[in-house]
Amino acid sequence: MAKKKHEFKPNDFVVYPAHGVGKVVAIEEEEVAGFALELFVIAFEKDKMTLRVPTNKVSDVGMRALATPDVVSNAMKTLRGKAKVKKAMWSRRAQEYEQKINSGDLIAIAEVVRDLHRQDDQREQSYSERQLYEAALERLTREIAAVAGNDEGAAQAEITDVLVSRAA
Repeated sequence: MAKKKHEFKPNDFVVYPAHGVGKVVAIEEEEVAGFALELFVIAFEKDKMTLRVPTNKVSDVGMRALATPDVVSNAMKTLRGKAKVKKAMWSRRAQEYEQKINSGDLIAIAEVVRDLHRQDDQREQSYSERQLYEAALERLTREIAAVAGNDEGAAQAEITDVLVSRAA
């Protein structure tokens, strides 16, 4: 069987919408129900999880390469913006935030971080609000760190600086 050219190769970082940044560790062939299936093996070290994605399903599941530096700077611009909180019921807004986080779209994730970020002097966040905020912040931090080749601490500090400075 001839080897096909793939858009991802081992050691590439990729974004899987539902899980965030992972690293392609191998391209394997497995036999499933009598069919030879070629799979990307993706490791998510933070979550101690390995995912196998058929190479022909990459676009269907929304797997993509890391964001470009331009997209990262647009995400940072989004963070600097004013929070846009709709007047809809929390359950409806929570669903929208969840969809944005799982879309894998860095700008949409930045919007969630921006909209749910609270200053110390602002009202308390509900548990579910904090959960969504932390999930979005983690996705944003991991991808920005991976794009910049930094550690997550540096990316987290950069994001925090932007969030704090916009409120000043």
